[in-house]
Amino acid sequence: MHRTLLYEPKRLDSIRYPTSMVQGAQYERELRHVLAGLPEGVRAVTRSCSESERAQARLVIEKPFLVVRAAGSGIEGSGDLLALRGDLCFPIEVKTSKERKLYLNGRLAEQYSALESVGKKCGLMPLYAYRLKGIRGDSWRIFRIDTGELEGRLSILARRIPTCPLTKNGRPHLVWENGLPLHKFLALVCRKSEDESKSFENIQERINNESEVQDFEKPAWMKGFIRR
Repeated sequence: MHRTLLYEPKRLDSIRYPTSMVQGAQYERELRHVLAGLPEGVRAVTRSCSESERAQARLVIEKPFLVVRAAGSGIEGSGDLLALRGDLCFPIEVKTSKERKLYLNGRLAEQYSALESVGKKCGLMPLYAYRLKGIRGDSWRIFRIDTGELEGRLSILARRIPTCPLTKNGRPHLVWENGLPLHKFLALVCRKSEDESKSFENIQERINNESEVQDFEKPAWMKGFIRR
């Protein structure tokens, strides 16, 4: 007699995931909704912020990112999220903690090195988004990984986003107070670029110069050629 062996797959709702993994996914989703410019997502993270902070954060609603969750989040150098827009691209590693300092040891150090390597090869500016639990106001802080010389708008943003600080032993770690608040980061990346502003100023200056040329006093010999 042949026996038929039946395999019953385990139900997904019966699988128990570690609490830290579930919470990490929750905060990752929170940040993803903000960067994607979803009004309810922005409203949720700025509920206890000042009106000025909320106004800065809401700028992302007009200039949202396409936010992709890295396949198998944690793949070497990909980060947890990839934020894309016509002018910018950021691999983002999301971290949460109740502690104001997060040391990047062991596996976390490997993640940092992989992000740094990819950033240098591809001319990118990888970011850390660090959320402090149990705090009112803007609980997110943004850091960048130093990947050397950058081009275009990234080079301008790099001057204003703090790098991950180093310990006495020269190892990178995250100090929440040293990071750039999320609402300020959103205001920074969603306002007009300096190049756009300069272009506008150049055009305006040219228009003014042309007006001055047209308005100059014409010499007597030229007036005879001009019909009234």
